[in-house]
Amino acid sequence: MDTLFAIPKMAQKDVYNSFLVTNATYDGEEEIPVIKTSNSIPEKVISFSNAKSKQDNNAWVHFYQDDSKIECFWRNPQKYLPILKRYKGVISPDYSLYYDMPLCMQKYNTYRGKALAHWLTENGVEVIPNVRWGDERTFEIACLGVEPNKTIAVGTHGCIKTIEGKRMFIAGFDHVVNKLNPQTVIVYGRMPDKIFCLARMYGIELIPFESEFGLSHKKEVN
Repeated sequence: MDTLFAIPKMAQKDVYNSFLVTNATYDGEEEIPVIKTSNSIPEKVISFSNAKSKQDNNAWVHFYQDDSKIECFWRNPQKYLPILKRYKGVISPDYSLYYDMPLCMQKYNTYRGKALAHWLTENGVEVIPNVRWGDERTFEIACLGVEPNKTIAVGTHGCIKTIEGKRMFIAGFDHVVNKLNPQTVIVYGRMPDKIFCLARMYGIELIPFESEFGLSHKKEVN
């Protein structure tokens, strides 16, 4: 966990955003940046896309959106820092981990989210780590860099539509719960009892936030 990241002195252009991990410590063989978890708990959340055009000082910003809508943050994080600092805090970026995605890409997207989270904390932003896994090979990687016995966030939207998706999500979530023993879990999206029964059995506080898709569907029905 104390491995230091070496930045080449002669590098002419920081094409891989090495500045994001200045002062970072790392976890595991993959050297995933460690995130300092906020002690605060969100009362409301707003998507990154909406945070750019609206303002709600009492909300936390989340990144549970299509990658095409949040890739800009990786490409130019400095541009969006003043916007994010207007809010109570940030749930760390959620870059996709698909089951059919090469393992190296799943590791890379895990790294990206946590590198940005470290950088945000270095810049005075309160952060709660998003924990995202893909297939079984990423269950352990998902936990790297996350402080145990604190708060984590998970997103279910789009992940539990199929039988296989539910099976994988339950297996991954149960691994995360046993590994990190979180006190609180922020859940973005549906929160079926069958999926979160282990957390309830352990007495973990579950705080649900309905997805924007779910809210819009309710409005259409009503």
